[in-house]
Amino acid sequence: MGSAEAVSDVCAVILAAGEGQRLRPLTAHVPKALCPVGNVPLLDHALARVARLGFADPATVAVNASYLGDQVVAHAGGRAHVSPEEHPLGTSGGVGKLRTWIDGRGALVGNADAYLAGPGADPGVLLDGWDGETVRLFGQPAPGQPYGFAGHRFAGFSLLPWRYVRDLTPEPAELVRTVWRPAEAEGALEVLTFTGTFLDTGTPRDYLAANLHAAGGGTLIAEDATVTGPVGPAVVGAGAVVEGALTRAVVWPGGYVAPDEHLVDAIRVGRTLTVPS
Repeated sequence: MGSAEAVSDVCAVILAAGEGQRLRPLTAHVPKALCPVGNVPLLDHALARVARLGFADPATVAVNASYLGDQVVAHAGGRAHVSPEEHPLGTSGGVGKLRTWIDGRGALVGNADAYLAGPGADPGVLLDGWDGETVRLFGQPAPGQPYGFAGHRFAGFSLLPWRYVRDLTPEPAELVRTVWRPAEAEGALEVLTFTGTFLDTGTPRDYLAANLHAAGGGTLIAEDATVTGPVGPAVVGAGAVVEGALTRAVVWPGGYVAPDEHLVDAIRVGRTLTVPS
């Protein structure tokens, strides 16, 4: 099955229900899926990635939402079918709750918090030549990792056949237990090596690294931001005002850095919240 044919038999699911506890306090008021990377919310990066494959409307792409889910629902707008969860169901339960919507199709499942860039970052390669029966996932080489797959760690996207999806339930569970390991045990798991940059953005350190990578190692400043102090490398969001200095730092939209401040390896939210990486 080639990728063009596969798209008509496959839907996309972006998992955006996570609370992002390791990113607190950044996620105290904003769900992890809406945290900006390179001045673009993570969810928008993920939706754009699958839209390039033809999954670009509520009939072809779904987003789940739970923690601060009203923000995710409002943000996804009419771009995706939204599946609210009263309590987070995990990666497997989230897909299981969408089983009726998936309705016999394979599912290209991506994590909203996965930052992928560079060569091979297009998850469309998971569709190329797919037989519709094998579980596929992106993996990065991780020799010696005891919980990996064929010497790889999971890198953000997997492709699930309907024969696995149809048995998933909307109960809290993870795909590693309900699909990936069972498929591995029966010889039906294929790991495609991801050669680009992958970060799960789950910690302030990786979140900052993703932002700096998105800035190309330099400085990315929103058009309506005001920057009068020395900055770089850094990312400065829309409407932010930076009068001080930034070194390997991120300033969220609307943030403020005073003239006597020098933020190093940190994220600034608003006027006073500083999260070190």
